[in-house]
Amino acid sequence: MHAADFAACALLSAIIAVSLLSNLAVLICFLYNPEIRKQVPALFILNLSLCNLLQCVCNMPLTLAGFLAAGHHRNPAGGGGGGGALMCQIVGFLDTFLTANSMLTMAALSIDRWVAVVFPLSYHSRVRHRDAVVALGYTWAHSLCFSTAASCRSWVGYHPLYASCTLRGVRAKAGGLHFAVFTVALHTFTFLLALLAMCGTYLKVLQVARFHCRRIDVITMQTLLLLVDIHPSVRQKCLEEQKRRRQRAGNKISTFIGTFVVCFTPYVVTRIVELFSPEPINPHWGVLSKCLVYGKAASDPFVYSLLRHQYKKTCSLLAHKVLRRSQRDSFSPGAEGNGGRNDVRQSVDAAEGFQASGNKPSLVQ
Repeated sequence: MHAADFAACALLSAIIAVSLLSNLAVLICFLYNPEIRKQVPALFILNLSLCNLLQCVCNMPLTLAGFLAAGHHRNPAGGGGGGGALMCQIVGFLDTFLTANSMLTMAALSIDRWVAVVFPLSYHSRVRHRDAVVALGYTWAHSLCFSTAASCRSWVGYHPLYASCTLRGVRAKAGGLHFAVFTVALHTFTFLLALLAMCGTYLKVLQVARFHCRRIDVITMQTLLLLVDIHPSVRQKCLEEQKRRRQRAGNKISTFIGTFVVCFTPYVVTRIVELFSPEPINPHWGVLSKCLVYGKAASDPFVYSLLRHQYKKTCSLLAHKVLRRSQRDSFSPGAEGNGGRNDVRQSVDAAEGFQASGNKPSLVQ
């Protein structure tokens, strides 16, 4: 195997593993913590995690198998006809549906954050669970329309350029004008629409955040001027905290928009160029652009949920319970014959009682 092929296989395998574990962790936190379930954005995060898990289970393994196939021309689903062709069409349908649904869900999350920051006092009256369900219903209907249209026109199948079952049609110059119009419309009303929504809403959020930071900075500087006897190290820490506060909102918004652009733009541009370019596209670039799309499924749990305080608290509490249960199993009654082990078990039980009485972490953010 060529070095580039081996690197691509290793990258895709790592994406599958990280995507599966991280999205499962998000679902476990959602099911375990009732405070997370009460939040409206949790519905969008749940929908995004389910889309990522379906991609991880259905699309990514077949893409890996297709890339390992000789010359990237053999259908990994089982050949050119029968059940293999039907399976590839189903996976191609899911590829279009899940990718579009994920993009629109990220746009919905950005709109939710915009309402929460710009209208903080009326957020709970403006955005309710019913509104989130309506927004998710639109994302599903939008994605189903495009994926169903592609399936009805037989525009889904195994595409050797991306080594996956996805949209596959003829070039516009070869008579595939309808497919070209469909492809441009799909990426315009999913990728471009979501990108514009994210840029508009997050830039407004950044403006509001910087405005509040300036107000806090003014109050902080006035306080520092009044406290003339303050120690220089304390003053320096206050100034450093000001700097971190100004950068925090910009870093988060750059992560939201940056990961979206880096992961989806190469694939979308390659799709558009493929329609009209007379020259064949390098298959390694096609597979890399598809891997970047899959990489978004691995990064979404960290970008939108797992790095937040509430999710981290839930994960730490679950890990603590699992470790405590494993400790109980290791000091089971079957080991009563050893007095030293019984002493250790009593010490562990005493420590657990102390933690349960006073050191149990809270789930509330």
